[in-house]
Amino acid sequence: MCANFLNESQSEWLKTVNDFMDNEITVEYVRNCDFERQYPYEAYAKIAKQGWLGILIPESEGGSGGDIFDYSLMAEGLGKFGFDFACSVLVPTFTAMNITKYGTAEQKARYVKPFIDGEIRFSVSISEPDAGSDAANTKTHARQDENGDWIVSGSKLWCSGAAAKDTVIAMLVRTDKNDKHNGLSVLLIPNDTPGLDIRKLPTLSRHATGTTEIFLDGVRVPADALLGEVGQGWKIITEHLELERCAVAAAYTGNAQEAVSNANRYAHQRTQFGKPIRDFQVLKHMLAENQTRVDAARLLCYRAAQMKADNLPAARETSMAKLYGSETLKQCALDGMQILGGYANLPEGDMERYLRESIQSTIGGGTSQIQRTIIAKSMRLPA
Repeated sequence: MCANFLNESQSEWLKTVNDFMDNEITVEYVRNCDFERQYPYEAYAKIAKQGWLGILIPESEGGSGGDIFDYSLMAEGLGKFGFDFACSVLVPTFTAMNITKYGTAEQKARYVKPFIDGEIRFSVSISEPDAGSDAANTKTHARQDENGDWIVSGSKLWCSGAAAKDTVIAMLVRTDKNDKHNGLSVLLIPNDTPGLDIRKLPTLSRHATGTTEIFLDGVRVPADALLGEVGQGWKIITEHLELERCAVAAAYTGNAQEAVSNANRYAHQRTQFGKPIRDFQVLKHMLAENQTRVDAARLLCYRAAQMKADNLPAARETSMAKLYGSETLKQCALDGMQILGGYANLPEGDMERYLRESIQSTIGGGTSQIQRTIIAKSMRLPA
């Protein structure tokens, strides 16, 4: 686990989260939530009870005051049995951090402590049918009426966790049609707001946390739902995505490690042609190569997390971590399917779930192609 690159406190923290996943959550629970397409409410409550939801939130706001490295180590552990499970914790935290940075005193009082206590969740709504990688092409629009309330119309897509109970959605909306980037704002909209039509989608991955499409037709939202200032939405979302990529890359790495470990355990147990399949060089080399990939992905995550913790510019490094972590998870899960053979196709083998979620990992939070574009830009290569 690259323990030599962590200090004693960091190593113990990562071990604590991994042990918690093994003993308190269990792979069976995560597997069942995926199979039944059920949000992991029970596990979310357990994590809240540990105080981990507030790890990044300043002590002055009731949190633990940890840094992004601490948070990334938690993400690595929570992602052990699948990114979908980690997503149920990571996605709400990103928005909570936006509120601690850009929220009014009233918004902080209304949302931060209930979030830390596990009473509410957050979802973020950026994408639309015509605005995916080009997020600034948002068309869902919001205008203020004579009372100052926001009237919102449009449709949003791929909003993970938006259908879970007691969820507040941080929604990117257009408030000025004449300015592509500076004409965007963020509204905090509870998912039980009248007129909000949220539909859970039957996607290949994200079975438990769920991802949704949202329809709005003149939905009325109070004036104080605005996060930050009018026109500040692009700045908020850009910062959000950099934190997201740092954390999700760590979660991908945690799951990739489990995919390799799972395949390795099976290779020791499975016998063919009179000997364990671990003895066949083709499989030994496959496992060795994938463990090398995982270690490299982990180090990229740690570098990005440390730079973010030190308040250094890290757009390039977080994109590298996200790119390599997601592609590593996909390769490790695909090879794991090959090593487990027919057994890999069964839910109890877990590998088919890891593979399904790995496909999403190279798309959500910025596709692999977008990450390469960001990296190329940092190298001063032409757009």
